[in-house]
Amino acid sequence: MKNTLRFVLACMFMVHSLSLFAQPSTSTYLNTNASIEDRVDDLVSQMTLEEKAGQLMFTAPAIPRLGVPAYNWWNECLHGVARNGKATVFPQAIGMGATFDVNLMKRIGDAIAIEARAKFNENRKRGYTDRYSGLTFWSPNVNLFRDPRWGRGQETYGEDPFHLGEMGKAFVQGLQGDDDKLKVAAMAKHYAVHSGPEKLRHEFDAKVSKHDLWNTYLPAFRKLVVEAEVEGLMGAYNRTNGYACSAHPYLMDEVLRKKWGFDGYYVSDCWAIQDFYADNGHKLVANKVEAAALALNEGCNLNCGNTYPVLLEAIAAGLTTEEMIDQNLKQLLPTRFRLGLFDPIGSHPMDRLGAKQVRTKEHIALSYEAAVKSLVLLKNKENILPLDPDIQSVFVTGPMATNIQALLANYYGISDDMKTILEGIAGNVGNHTAIRFVQGSLMDRPNVNPMDWYSEEAQVADVTIACMGITQLLEGEEGEAIASPTAGDRDYIHLPPHQIEFLKLMRSKAEKLVVVITGGSAISIPEVYEMADAVIYAWYPGEQGGQAVGDVLFGKAVPSGKLPVSFVNTIDDLPPYEDYDMKGRTYRYMKTEPLFPFGFGLSYANFKYSNISSSSKTLRKNKKVSISVAITNDSKIDAEEVIQLYISDRFPGQHAEKQALKDFKRVALKAGETKTIQFDLDYDDLCYFDENGDKKMKPSTYRVSVGGCAPFQRSLDLGASEWQFIDVDVK
Repeated sequence: MKNTLRFVLACMFMVHSLSLFAQPSTSTYLNTNASIEDRVDDLVSQMTLEEKAGQLMFTAPAIPRLGVPAYNWWNECLHGVARNGKATVFPQAIGMGATFDVNLMKRIGDAIAIEARAKFNENRKRGYTDRYSGLTFWSPNVNLFRDPRWGRGQETYGEDPFHLGEMGKAFVQGLQGDDDKLKVAAMAKHYAVHSGPEKLRHEFDAKVSKHDLWNTYLPAFRKLVVEAEVEGLMGAYNRTNGYACSAHPYLMDEVLRKKWGFDGYYVSDCWAIQDFYADNGHKLVANKVEAAALALNEGCNLNCGNTYPVLLEAIAAGLTTEEMIDQNLKQLLPTRFRLGLFDPIGSHPMDRLGAKQVRTKEHIALSYEAAVKSLVLLKNKENILPLDPDIQSVFVTGPMATNIQALLANYYGISDDMKTILEGIAGNVGNHTAIRFVQGSLMDRPNVNPMDWYSEEAQVADVTIACMGITQLLEGEEGEAIASPTAGDRDYIHLPPHQIEFLKLMRSKAEKLVVVITGGSAISIPEVYEMADAVIYAWYPGEQGGQAVGDVLFGKAVPSGKLPVSFVNTIDDLPPYEDYDMKGRTYRYMKTEPLFPFGFGLSYANFKYSNISSSSKTLRKNKKVSISVAITNDSKIDAEEVIQLYISDRFPGQHAEKQALKDFKRVALKAGETKTIQFDLDYDDLCYFDENGDKKMKPSTYRVSVGGCAPFQRSLDLGASEWQFIDVDVK
């Protein structure tokens, strides 16, 4: 029965395709030589009102008489093509953020686009047009990770606006390509002030000052719109300063369309327009008809949900017009034309791709490279790591050692080659090595049976590797985090207490204790840091993550990841979760020294910075100042370092950041090698945004710091290299 149904659907699709290209030559929308604007105008002019309204739904129906095939706009590719069968699974976004590698991000975006096109082509052959089969991808997530309690923070690249924007920009460029014909269409979400609480998102109003809005929450979105020309934006569930984010006149019209010149499409988050009137929602309007009209009138071009079918009722009630439907449709349809979806099959350079381009050796190797570069070495007492592959005995324990979900995170695809941490360890030792594995501890709750049948293994092994942490079952989106008592958020930011007790038991028996931690955000681990001889933070490292961890543990690879978020000591170091004011948040504004600073990460190599200099002591408008610094790999091992440049105002005002990342570069250095690295500081780099979103400059003296992490005293205590400093006057 299923095969018969598929055959019928394929035949229907072929009929639609033939009818598409059998339209009269006078149909401008089929003329590939015409401008997209003319093609869109022509197609819209031929539609009935009912047909036009239907095309504003994410499940856009076919229009057989015009040869328009059905299309589902909803697809995900946060860290690989998601929810659509087999695909290369890259590290979760927060792990990719830890690589600080924009070139890598662009290559990952390109690989995902290739697999997406290949799967689309295969689906098109079969007439399959359901959800997750198209080319409009609702990624990346460039919300600022302002608070470690937010369960969906794992989907972002971190807490710094500049770093967030650079990583997101590279990802979008990789996805979309440089050609007029898009490879796939990327999307920046969730516009614009959105980072929890997850449980309240359908009713919450994120109140934020214009200063924080423009200097913290909007820069990454601006970069993706203005510099990367991202094709789509998605509105958040919550309100921002009183207005729903899918019907926000200031953010959607004044900022996005007018100030930034955005010419792509805008979509509501799924069923977010329903929140406009629902009893447990924002209660902005009385009913579904008013909600549909409100969203449409403010420029929400596409409804992911089930609200826009009542648009005809809204027109009849005088709440909106057919002209407004036309305006929204003309902002929406160009994306389908830029993807070549109304062009003859074979005219797009990626139409030739097929199943063989999914999970290629090159893409799997890229996933492995990303996993290695994402791993952050937080401690390495007396250089216990790397371990000797010729080791006699290893005891592996903990709930994450064989946990597949610790590799996947959320919004994931499926791989037939998932490498767990235990497998990665086993693959790095010889057949003579005695490896013993006992899970020992549950992830989210104490053991029901407290009997200890395993700690003696730690006592006799040469090294104990404890794989601890959490998965997306404890942190993530409200519906997916099924083990979370707080709808996916974390009101407790330490490891679960029973995991700490388990580590204490291991410490009491083990000669050497190495701890590997998985998680999608900053887990406060002061006790772990004190107990362990070495600590590796692995995030959710993707399908090759276990191999990457094993290779780093045993020295086949060198750790080089850097923290894209600050790790605070305790939840008491944070402002209230619901408060969106940036005061006291992130490394840019925090009041207390963090447990681990933003940008921190150790290596098996030792790096020394020296000889900082500037091309000028003064930076003026429309000018640049070049900052040069020498870095030496003072060790006997080749390695990579992420060099980071921060500025701070020597005479700060009321709202000034304590420090801010302005550039970073990943550099490969051979053993003993010295390189001179140059950064160019533009006048705009030291500007801030005023209340109207315009760039302003405060003349002052700025301290420029260059090193391997944000300049906190705590960094030196943890073993970071010392920074180089120089002052620059801005006139």
